[in-house]
Amino acid sequence: MAIPTISPYSMPIEADLPQNRVLWQADPKRSVLLIHDMQQYFLNAYQLDASPITELIKNIQILKNECKKLGIPVVYTAQPGDQDPRDRALLTDFWGTGLEDKLEQTKVVDELSPDKEDTVLTKWRYSAFKRSELLNIMRNQGRDQLIICGVYAHIGCLLTASDAFMQDIQSFFVADAVADFSLEDHQMAIKYASSRCAVTITTQNLLSSMKQEISGTSKDNAELMEEKLLETVCNLLELSPSEIDEEDNLIEKGLDSIRIMSLVETLRKNGLDISFVDLADQPTLSYWKKIIAREKQTV
Repeated sequence: MAIPTISPYSMPIEADLPQNRVLWQADPKRSVLLIHDMQQYFLNAYQLDASPITELIKNIQILKNECKKLGIPVVYTAQPGDQDPRDRALLTDFWGTGLEDKLEQTKVVDELSPDKEDTVLTKWRYSAFKRSELLNIMRNQGRDQLIICGVYAHIGCLLTASDAFMQDIQSFFVADAVADFSLEDHQMAIKYASSRCAVTITTQNLLSSMKQEISGTSKDNAELMEEKLLETVCNLLELSPSEIDEEDNLIEKGLDSIRIMSLVETLRKNGLDISFVDLADQPTLSYWKKIIAREKQTV
């Protein structure tokens, strides 16, 4: 019932990531960084001087440092030691009694120790939202995006992303800043997240996206969106470029209202004042390019 010994495996890189179903973009003004269960007890299952742990700790350190520079709140989860059986409940059936109330087990690993201004939430279930103040913290601060890193990818990290989706919170599942029982479990987690409830992204791409969001490069972004419109639509529809013609009705091709709204959000994030009605009125690539070209002149 205890956590198994975890053999080293290579941390996924950008080329290993699945295609995302949505085009959400992380915004520092909307985001919270969640460092999930990075306690010594959970990391002791790994070989600490080998992959994926070496990359995991390094990337979370980078995320935390950069998020603080961008004014993004940092929240930790940590399970308590010697949990009352009534609190632990069904977790005991799967994982035994859990952590002992000893600092060498319950502490967040030294490399990632919380700062005074960080929030540390008691973790009771797989989802970081269950029996915690996470949702209230986010709502009180007007934040609706959650950057997720930590362990274990296919358990607490994934269930937190799924729960966030059901709370209308956009999650960014940082694929090279989570770790798991095995490469197979890790791959399963990022595949499910990208296809059902979150954006999977690397540490560097996430940070680059957020810095771009506040750098005032709207005109460059608008140019890029015009150039990459076909690629973006293909990703949304899971079709190849050869399957879409400039004059095709994209709704008839399967572009539903949710995907159109996702595209609208991406266009707006890139400085283009384009609405759902603009795109739904004439859902063809040729018409959308005209709209983007028109709006680009006002950026």
